[in-house]
Amino acid sequence: MIEQVLIGSVAGGTCIVFAGLGEIVAERSGVINLGTEGSMLCGALAAYAVGIETGSPWLGVLAGIAAGAALAAVHAALVLHRNANQIAVGLVVSFLGIGITALFGQSYVGQGVVPLDTWDVPGLSSLPFLGPVLFEHDPLTYLSFLAVPLSVWAIWRTRAGLVLRAAGEGPEVLEIYGTSARRVRWIALLVGGAMAGLGGAQLSTAATLNWSEQMTVGRGYVAVALVIFAGWHPVKLLGGAYLFSGAIALQLQLQAEG
Repeated sequence: MIEQVLIGSVAGGTCIVFAGLGEIVAERSGVINLGTEGSMLCGALAAYAVGIETGSPWLGVLAGIAAGAALAAVHAALVLHRNANQIAVGLVVSFLGIGITALFGQSYVGQGVVPLDTWDVPGLSSLPFLGPVLFEHDPLTYLSFLAVPLSVWAIWRTRAGLVLRAAGEGPEVLEIYGTSARRVRWIALLVGGAMAGLGGAQLSTAATLNWSEQMTVGRGYVAVALVIFAGWHPVKLLGGAYLFSGAIALQLQLQAEG
């Protein structure tokens, strides 16, 4: 049972990891995005729908990324150009995503999608216990493994990361040096939305292989909460995401075993 719970923890936590990493980028720039839930939903539906219509799950993933970024653009426009309240706009954008996906997703309920392949890592997937837990997953899960250390490096070891953090911690200083804090925040919000859309795409085309209304069941809000819980650090976020999804996997396993 422990092995199945850990497998479910990794597979189910991937979407939260992606959404959380995107939220870290947004919040490091000085903007909180509660619209993450809506971007995840739009990404999940777009990936599922395009995957069905084209027969290509990878085109679906790209569509999911684009859909998540598009909804984040609405948030960015209202917050950065209209000076609207970040919390209120985030909630409105989330509800917008819920409404859009409920309207356009009805025809896809119950349809089957071509799933992302499971990649068994040669020489590692056959390891007892660790093999199934870590090395028998879809490619997006492996990408999430890489995304965490890459995010740490990008945020704290690159000039782009320095600019990102400056936009959140000292935007006036950034403006003095000729860099627009608004432009940095625009990019950060788009990246955050795209990452949330990617998380939604993984959820519908790899983790669950189905579409249903509000299928994210609050995972976007969980990602935002975990970012704060993790102190805006990607590694701690990873642990929190796996802990949350592991608890769900344990509950389902206990129910299945009666």
